[in-house]
Amino acid sequence: MIAHISGTLFEKRPNSVIIDVQGVGYELAIPVSAYSSLPEQGAPARLHVYTHVREDILALFGFLTKEDKALFEKLISVSGIGPKLAITALSGLTTEDLVSAIRSGSVEQLVRIPGVGKKTAERMVLELRDKMGPAGTHAQTGAGIAPKGAFSQDEEDVISALMNFGATRASGEAAVIKARSEKESNDFDSLFRRALKLVR
Repeated sequence: MIAHISGTLFEKRPNSVIIDVQGVGYELAIPVSAYSSLPEQGAPARLHVYTHVREDILALFGFLTKEDKALFEKLISVSGIGPKLAITALSGLTTEDLVSAIRSGSVEQLVRIPGVGKKTAERMVLELRDKMGPAGTHAQTGAGIAPKGAFSQDEEDVISALMNFGATRASGEAAVIKARSEKESNDFDSLFRRALKLVR
């Protein structure tokens, strides 16, 4: 089982990265929240890894912190939550907000995550409330606001991430335009979370 990976960041997208380890590229799915904290392409990178093995698939999931990986493992222990939904949950809310929502039993906040219905949210609270440890932290990087009618690189990345969650290009653009008009931070993480709520 692969527990961590260190190498050169060969390619990064909002939902996945490729890490080059001595000439071999490993593709890992990542929470969208990790994207803005990754180094630039060509820089050294290290991720904590969860290896998911089934008869027909071997998939790697990467995390910036041990706390994120531990929370992911707790999420997939809940009946009805697989790795893809767990990654979506970590993308839709910060680790701190997700842990807080589970601890407080905030089903209303949990059902805002795409793919999480009321029954799944209730199971998350019931099965994980007593297992929550300290929340992890995330660093965020700033991003400029694009000129009207155009999209910055961060905004294009948000649109790409939304499309990976099932949105069309048009609906993704519309959500980003609405989200960036709000008087809040337009760094990648904040913009993505606001746009994700608007695109549903």
